[in-house]
Amino acid sequence: MISHEDVPRVVSASREIAAGAARIFELIANPMQQPRWDGNDNLANAPDGQRIRTIGDVFTMTLTKGSIRENHVVEFDEGRVIAWKPSEPDQPPPGHLWRWTLDPIDSSRTHVTHTYDWTGLTDENRLARARATTADKLQASLDRLAALAERD
Repeated sequence: MISHEDVPRVVSASREIAAGAARIFELIANPMQQPRWDGNDNLANAPDGQRIRTIGDVFTMTLTKGSIRENHVVEFDEGRVIAWKPSEPDQPPPGHLWRWTLDPIDSSRTHVTHTYDWTGLTDENRLARARATTADKLQASLDRLAALAERD
């Protein structure tokens, strides 16, 4: 039996996407686009007009089970890095983080890394879901993101 101490609290997946960094970043930084590539099948929809522009931005997302999440942007470098910490509305984030890092290879290819970091998560009610968020779930998001970005 694996104890929760044996499960890595930082998981990531990477791949090359045949699209420029700006195109890929737009699909990530516009919350309305996120349900289209979510490999966890957890995101239902987000109101339009929430394009992330800076650290400190907060965007809302409706989950597939109907609850609302506020996502607090904690890292931002246009076209390169974006990370947020989700929380219940009007509550502080419980300590997990979603990060996207884009490294342009050239104008039409980008190396993208998706990371889920739950090292700061202490809420016992969230630990099972955090443990279930494995690298293959992150890879599914990357693969869906690639399919969207590589169209056209």
